[in-house]
Amino acid sequence: MMRRIGIVSLWLSAGFLIFLCANLYDPYLIVLRGQGKFVLLAVSFMTVGLLVLFGALRRKGIGGKLLVLIWCLPPLAMLSAELVFQQHKQAVLRADNPQARELGRHFVVGYTSFDEISAIAAKGLIAGVYVTRHNIRGTSADLLRSDIARLQAMRRAAGLPPLIVAADQEGGIVSHLSPQLTSLPALSSLSKLPPEKRRKIAEDFGEIHGSELASLGVTLNFAPVVDLLRDGPRNRFDFNSLISRRAISESPDVVADIATAYAHGLAASGVGATVKHFPGLGRVRDDTHHFRASLDTPLDELESSDWIPFRKALAQSNAALMIGHVAVTALDAQRAASHSKRVVTDLVRDKWGYQGIIITDDLVMGAIYQNGLCNAVVEALNGGVDLLLVAYDGLQFYRIFDCARTAFAQGQLDQAMLEKSAARLDDRRPDRLAGAATSQASPRVAD
Repeated sequence: MMRRIGIVSLWLSAGFLIFLCANLYDPYLIVLRGQGKFVLLAVSFMTVGLLVLFGALRRKGIGGKLLVLIWCLPPLAMLSAELVFQQHKQAVLRADNPQARELGRHFVVGYTSFDEISAIAAKGLIAGVYVTRHNIRGTSADLLRSDIARLQAMRRAAGLPPLIVAADQEGGIVSHLSPQLTSLPALSSLSKLPPEKRRKIAEDFGEIHGSELASLGVTLNFAPVVDLLRDGPRNRFDFNSLISRRAISESPDVVADIATAYAHGLAASGVGATVKHFPGLGRVRDDTHHFRASLDTPLDELESSDWIPFRKALAQSNAALMIGHVAVTALDAQRAASHSKRVVTDLVRDKWGYQGIIITDDLVMGAIYQNGLCNAVVEALNGGVDLLLVAYDGLQFYRIFDCARTAFAQGQLDQAMLEKSAARLDDRRPDRLAGAATSQASPRVAD
C-alpha cells in the first residue's frame, strides 16, 4: 500500500511541477522566479536520479520508464516558458523606433531589477516607473533616490521627457514606502473632525507625503482613495482591496472635502494626486486583484452618491483619475471600466468634461490578466485611457507592450484617440501640473 501511495505521489508531483514550470511567468508564480526556478530544476533532476538509482527503468512494463520520462518534462516546460517570455522581450527591445516610443508614452511600469528597467526607460519604451516596498526594503531611501536620479539622467541624455515616477503612499495600511517615509494615519481618521480642522490636517498630510516623496524623485502619488465606505458583509476572499479599511467616509461630501485638501497638499510639494478607484469599489464585494467584478447600481444613484467625490475632487484639483477593473453594468456589462470606451470617453470625458490624465489600475490584476489581457490593452487605448499601469509584476510589460505593438502594426489602434491622448500627456501631465494646482486657489468643497 505504501509503495502504491508513493508511486501515485510521484505522478501527481510530476504533474504539479510541470504546471509550475510551464507557468513560470504567470504573476501568481512571481516568487518562483530567480532562485526559485533553480530549486524546481534541482527537484526534477534529483528525482530523476533517484528513480534511476532505485531501478525504475529496470522494472517490468512501461510504468517505471514513463515515470522517469515525465520527471524529465519540467525542465522542458520551463524552457518553453522562458522562450515565450524572451520572444516577447526581444520583440519589444528591438522595437527601437519612433512608433515604439509613441506607444511607450502610455506605460508606467514597476520593477525589481534596475538594469531591466533602465534598458526600456533609456529607449523611451515607457512613460514612467512605479516604486513600491520591494524597491526600498532592506535598503535606504538614499539608494532609491539615487536610482531614480540615474534613470532621469538617462532620459535627459537620450533627449526624452522625464519619467513619471509613481508611488502608492495613501497612509494607513497602504504606505508602501514606509517606514523609510513617515507612517501617517489613514485619511479616514479625519472624517469626524470639524470641517475646517479636517481640511487643514488633510492638507498637512498631503504636504508631508508630497515633500517626502518629492525628496526621492517621486512625482505622482496614487492617492487619495475616494471610494465610499459602505456597510455590508466582509468578503472573506478580499485579501488585497480592503476598501473598508481604506475608504475615508460614507459621506460623499466629507470624502470630497478631505480628498481635495489632501490633493492640494501634495501639489504644494510638486507631487501629483491620483483620485481612485473609479467607478468606485465601495459597493463591490469581489476583489479585482483576483476576480471579475460588476457594479450593478443604477446610474442616477451612482451620480447622486458614489461619483460625487470623484467629480468634485477632479474639478477642484489637477488630480489624475485611476480607473479600476469593475464593469458598470448600466453602461457596459461586458467590459471593465478600465477598457470601456462607454465609461472612459462617453461618461468621464464627454459627459463630465474631464480632460485630465486617466490611468488604469494595475493590468496584472486577475480581473484583467486572466480575462483577455491583449484585448483589454487595445480597448483601453482606443477608449481614451492615457496611461496603462503594469505594477505588481513589471516583467509582464513585455507581453503587454507586445500586444500594443502588434495591434498598432495591424491597424487595430485608433490613431485619432492616440493623438488626443498624446496631447493630454503633453499638456496635462499630473506631475508637471502639481505645483500649479495650489496657485489656482480652487474653492474648498462645501459641506
